[in-house]
Amino acid sequence: MKADFRALIMKDKDNVATALDDIPAGAAVVLRTEGADLTVILREAIAFGHKFAVRPIASSEDIIKYGEVIGMANQPIEAGRHVHVHNLDGKRGRGDQFGA
Repeated sequence: MKADFRALIMKDKDNVATALDDIPAGAAVVLRTEGADLTVILREAIAFGHKFAVRPIASSEDIIKYGEVIGMANQPIEAGRHVHVHNLDGKRGRGDQFGA
């Protein structure tokens, strides 16, 4: 199995990273952030270009990618889980969701 898998995280406040490779379940992904290195064990396979949680995310918590809010969790998300339409609700264009 490939030892190093690439993923991108831009800001310390990001709670998701983006896979730059197809990454199998159980892989340890080392992420370098502004402040320190972070290792995340993937709980499921993550396809190239898809997001995964780098820490636990509570239901209704903002999903932050590249330092920007891209939506909110519609259920609790464990670190290492895939973050996509099944557990993320978009906020863009939804005035009822901003400022909450």
